[in-house]
Amino acid sequence: MDKMTLEPHYDDDCIFCKILKGDIPSYTVYEDNIVKAFLDISQGTPGHTLVIPKTHVKDIFAYDSDLAAAVFSRIPRIARAVQASDPAITGMNIVNNNGKVAYQSVFHSHFHLVPRYTDDDDFQMIFKDNSGNYTPDDYAAIQSKIKAHVED
Repeated sequence: MDKMTLEPHYDDDCIFCKILKGDIPSYTVYEDNIVKAFLDISQGTPGHTLVIPKTHVKDIFAYDSDLAAAVFSRIPRIARAVQASDPAITGMNIVNNNGKVAYQSVFHSHFHLVPRYTDDDDFQMIFKDNSGNYTPDDYAAIQSKIKAHVED
């Protein structure tokens, strides 16, 4: 593990910051100097776990490369632990919502690790196929706009 430690910054109105400070209890499954992972109280499926940075950061757009590397590098380890906890787990969705329109409801960055047991375990994500609405020129225009804003 790296030696990075986050300088804690908390938002007094943030439920996840309150969990980090110990003001609200949680069912912690993993914790180190960078992240805390705990059971999502809603348990979308059994074992549904949240991974959060141990400092208040609103969403993915507020990450710098060091924070991203530190947080993201821990997710596979926690995901493997969740998977190993129940032999019935056959897959996992890892979901990160950013912004209200993307279903972010707590504005402290977090990653959902949602264990999957069967095709009908009451969890669903739908990706509509809109490819018929795009021409090669449309794809090239979108590609160009995004590439123009990629930072080195």
